[in-house]
Amino acid sequence: MTDTILTALALLGLALALLPAVLVAVNLAVLRRPKPEADPGLVSILIPARNEAGNIEATVRAALASTLVPVEVIVGDDHSTDATPEIVRAIGDPRLRLVAVPSLPEGWTGKNHACFHMADLARGPHLLFIDADVRLAPEGAASLAAQARRTGAALVSGVPRQDLGTPGEMLTVPMIDFLLLGYLPVPLMRRLPDPSLGAACGQLILMEADAYAATGGHGGIRTSLHDGVRLPRLFRAAGYRTDLVAASPLATCRMYRGFAQAWAGFSKNAHEGMATPRALPVWTLLLGCGQVLPSLLVLAGLLGLVPTDALIPAAASLALSLATRAAITLAVRAPLATIPLHPIAVAVALAIQWNVLLRRERAGAATWKGRSYPVSGV
Repeated sequence: MTDTILTALALLGLALALLPAVLVAVNLAVLRRPKPEADPGLVSILIPARNEAGNIEATVRAALASTLVPVEVIVGDDHSTDATPEIVRAIGDPRLRLVAVPSLPEGWTGKNHACFHMADLARGPHLLFIDADVRLAPEGAASLAAQARRTGAALVSGVPRQDLGTPGEMLTVPMIDFLLLGYLPVPLMRRLPDPSLGAACGQLILMEADAYAATGGHGGIRTSLHDGVRLPRLFRAAGYRTDLVAASPLATCRMYRGFAQAWAGFSKNAHEGMATPRALPVWTLLLGCGQVLPSLLVLAGLLGLVPTDALIPAAASLALSLATRAAITLAVRAPLATIPLHPIAVAVALAIQWNVLLRRERAGAATWKGRSYPVSGV
């Protein structure tokens, strides 16, 4: 009976490893770097900044180095207590404005409030929101604006190339690309208007100013900590098209520095992602059985604890899982070390989500950048 159960589990793992493998193959074929084109329309590059002294100068200078399109850069200083505003002032470019974000009103999260305030001051028809740790490539802004114009999409986003400086970051950050490419059918997203198919990366989002104003933009998701999920769904619900592109050539980002910071960062918006009583068991089945279980069965098989009938599909599942990770790794130019770490990375991602879900009632709040937000309001 035990051998039968193990064989059934191995076959289930193979089926669940096949799903993201197929979707990754399809998505990598259709997701391309958008071709940059000259555009006379001003791109307003908007950067919310709260205590970003270590990042802000390089981010602003990269944005100002944009080519093919005219740009203005607005940095919203969100009550920084470090040297962030002084660093921005010292850059001294006439295309750069430093604005003070007003005090945070009740019912808003900090980033949404800062972005909404900057958008109200922007002059361009294209609003490009980037995080303070994102470095735009010279043609990044022009590429995103060109994609919006060519496709008629009111929102265009993509995942920047992630700079992974420590093993802890390699165990956490690569899940962004894996979940997006492995479980979102991009061709259907482009064909169907269903809001649930909307997806973006909050690090890099270009929105058309008219659509932003019509939908309320960040004001329409003011309580959210997960703009990458909520903004495209807001736009699609209002009848606007959204799109994704291969953005690793367009920008780079060092999201977190070390495992502890990454754990805290991904925990912040887990309430609006997987960490719900309805969603997390499904994701645990999909990810746990398809990406983690095969490696455990193969390890047990090497110790003589798994019959051949189970070991063969388990080994095939593991090979398929690692090949899927390898294809993503090469496409997004991630470190090769993320390939063998993949099963552990998936297990860590599930641990983060379950930790958030199980402590949700006790914590009652999500904390980020020194601010706490009620979970019920997220």
